[in-house]
Amino acid sequence: MALQLPHGRAGSASATQDMQYQPAELENYPGYHIRRLQQIAVAVFMEETEEFGVTPVQYAALSAVLRQPGIDQRTLARNIGFDTSTIGSVIDRLEARGLMARNASPADRRVRLLSLTEEGRGLLVAAEPSVLRAQRRMLEPLPDDKRAQFMEMLSLLIHENDEFARAPSAVAQRSAERKRSAAVKAVKGLTGKVQGSVND
Repeated sequence: MALQLPHGRAGSASATQDMQYQPAELENYPGYHIRRLQQIAVAVFMEETEEFGVTPVQYAALSAVLRQPGIDQRTLARNIGFDTSTIGSVIDRLEARGLMARNASPADRRVRLLSLTEEGRGLLVAAEPSVLRAQRRMLEPLPDDKRAQFMEMLSLLIHENDEFARAPSAVAQRSAERKRSAAVKAVKGLTGKVQGSVND
C-alpha cells in the first residue's frame, strides 16, 4: 500500500521538516557511553582472565554460589542480576566443566540446589588476582581521588533504576515489593476514610 502524505501546505511543511531532521550525536547520550563502557569492561575482564576461560557472568555465578552454598537457580539469577530464563545455560556450562554441581532439594525434588566443586573453588582462588587486576585497569584512566566518587555514582544510578532492568536484582525486587505494599496500605487507608465519611 502506497504511503499517504498529508495534502496542502501543512503536509509539505511537515515533509520538509522531516528531510531536515538530524538526530542528536550519540556521544550526547549517557546510554551510548554506558554500553561502550560495558563492552570495554567485558573485553578487559576476558583479556585478564583468559587462562581461566570464564566470562564475567560465570565468574559472578561461581562467586555467588561460594558465598551462599545451596542456593537455587532462580535466587542465584536474582542475586547477580541475570535473566532467569538463561541462567540455566550458564550453570550447564559450569557443570560440564566440573566447576559447579546441581543437587535435588530435600524439600522439593523439582528444585535444584547449587554448590561449587573443589575445582570451582580452586578456580575462584586462582582467578581472583586477574579479576582484581581487570577492575583496576577499568578505573585506571580516572585520578585516584575520582574513583570512589565514580563508583558511588554508578551504584546510585543502578540502585535507582534497577527495577527497570530485564533482570532486577534482589535489592530492586525488595524495593518494588515495599512500594507495592505501601501502595496497598494507602489504598486501604483511603477506602476506610471514604467509608467512614459515607457512614457519617
